[in-house]
Amino acid sequence: MNHVLEIVYLIGSISFVLGLKMMGQPDTARKGNLVAAFGMGISVFGTLFLNGDGFNVIPHLGLILAAIALGVVVGTVMAKRVQMTSMPEMVSLFNGMGGLCAALISMIEWRALSGSGELQALGFAHFLPVVAGLVIGTVSFVGSMVAWGKLNGSVGDFRFKGQQFINLLALALILGAGFFTFNSLTSGLATLGFFTTFGLSVVYGLLFVFPIGGADMPVVISLLNSFTGVAAACGGFLYHNNVMLMGGVLVGSAGTILTIVMCQAMNRSLTNVLIGAVGASSGAAATSGGKGGSVREVQATDVAIMMKYAAKVVIVPGYGLAVAQAQHVCHELESLLESEGVDVKYAIHPVAGRMPGHMNVLLAESNVSYDKLVEMEHINPEFGTTDTVLIVGANDVVNPAAKTDPASPIYGMPILDVDQSKQIVVLKRSMKSGYAGIDNELFFNPKCGMLFGDAKDSLQKLVNEIKAL
Repeated sequence: MNHVLEIVYLIGSISFVLGLKMMGQPDTARKGNLVAAFGMGISVFGTLFLNGDGFNVIPHLGLILAAIALGVVVGTVMAKRVQMTSMPEMVSLFNGMGGLCAALISMIEWRALSGSGELQALGFAHFLPVVAGLVIGTVSFVGSMVAWGKLNGSVGDFRFKGQQFINLLALALILGAGFFTFNSLTSGLATLGFFTTFGLSVVYGLLFVFPIGGADMPVVISLLNSFTGVAAACGGFLYHNNVMLMGGVLVGSAGTILTIVMCQAMNRSLTNVLIGAVGASSGAAATSGGKGGSVREVQATDVAIMMKYAAKVVIVPGYGLAVAQAQHVCHELESLLESEGVDVKYAIHPVAGRMPGHMNVLLAESNVSYDKLVEMEHINPEFGTTDTVLIVGANDVVNPAAKTDPASPIYGMPILDVDQSKQIVVLKRSMKSGYAGIDNELFFNPKCGMLFGDAKDSLQKLVNEIKAL
């Protein structure tokens, strides 16, 4: 045993744990990312150069380093160019790559076992991580690619009668094919069973994600992320690699916890997410069943006066803020109001902007102080004493239908209680429904005024108007 390599792996594992812990707070998240990256870096270095007694370079090092260099270049370019509105797609794409790696590891191991003649004597303890890594990694890869396509609009919803039954049948066939493969290790049919299992996993990955609506994609991505972690952990078992095992377990558990948190934020069960298909693109958009009526349009001058002479203003950021890239001018408005003696805070819903932390990261780009970002459970009691709420591109997370309309698909979802404030102003391009595809009865509230237009332009108008007062 190479004790130096084991120490390197221990440092890497500790770095993963510390990095994940630091990512739990906005003010340390960036450092946490770097700490975890450091752990991965030294783990890769140890694997490449310390895989023996002392310093020992592994075979084909040139090809491996070339692949790493290519990945660094492609990853850096993608990360630099991605917009915050496309971050969920990038998360899905990167997660899919992790699943593909896990599946390829299983294929390579199977090929090595077949070539060395060890396949016939393969025990169940060795066979299980090979096939489990193949199945889970493949499902994660295929499902993540479908989710990526759904989020960028290139893949629509696909469903048919009895699809859930077909999904269960496909899952049963995968288990059956795996059982057949294990019982055929001493015959020439084992490889056929192995790749049949792979093919069925591809089919299941497609059927698993295709029927799920666009609004639920972030939850599905989080679930698939946990799958990738489990698949990576299988690789750790396979090669007795402690750092790979630790990384896989952390990713799997974190992805599972995040999935639970997102479901709780929407007050829905995971089963409902996987079957309910809220936000599906097929069919007509649902309505909230609200009271209806007419909306009250307001002008920037009126809103500026309202906000300048308010004692307390709460800004509710949403996906529209990210689309308009209006975070910097929003911070400028906040600073301007504070210079006038106004108390300004940001109300953050757990799933605002498509995924947890989306708004936190977006506002951090414009140097908004972390202590101004207030989570939903803490800001809701303050709306009753708030003079003006400024909603910038948020929709479903402030929709009263979640509390008042049992027929609404978002009924029961915890929301920001903006309707308790004295005045509400919504910055929105049009009356188009939100991500869940339902109308928002808040827009018809007598206290609510609609300031139509691009969020960035509207915020800039407010800044100019307040300066002119």
